[in-house]
Amino acid sequence: MRRPLLQVFGAAMLLAAAAQAVSLLGGTGPLRANAEPAALLKGCDDVPEAVALAETLQQRGLRIESYIKDIDRRKTELAEAEKQLTEKLVELRKLRQRINDHNQQVDQTQNDEITRIIAMYDQMKPEQAAQVLANLPPDFAAQILIRVQPETGARIMASVEPHQAAVLTSFMGVARANQKQE
Repeated sequence: MRRPLLQVFGAAMLLAAAAQAVSLLGGTGPLRANAEPAALLKGCDDVPEAVALAETLQQRGLRIESYIKDIDRRKTELAEAEKQLTEKLVELRKLRQRINDHNQQVDQTQNDEITRIIAMYDQMKPEQAAQVLANLPPDFAAQILIRVQPETGARIMASVEPHQAAVLTSFMGVARANQKQE
């Protein structure tokens, strides 16, 4: 008789444990203590430790709720800041593309102008071209001499003073070295 009673009692305990596990794992949502301090302490007023523990737990619960609200507020602020940063990034990328397009257009315009100037120097007499180049900055004059026809450039260099020809030659060497690196 003892055995069947133990089996029934064990089965009842097992069912109670299973019901508790189901309620903890899935059915009732996150774990939460919903006991009211007044109801919790009913009949325990004569145990000061229990009262102090209940008050401490209540204060901790309030702090935790405050922390959770603060975290939620910060999440909202971060999401808004991320949205603003994304918008600024898109705006900056568009601006960078416009700047690149503008720079390409300016470069093309400059190349067209330089080509026109080079054609003009190719048509000039070497002595006249040498006089004009003598009044230009050496780096700009070297760029012109690099781009004119080699025969024209040689005649122009022959018409330039030797000191200035040396300076122009050094600038031309630097410019050609830079072109090779690009």
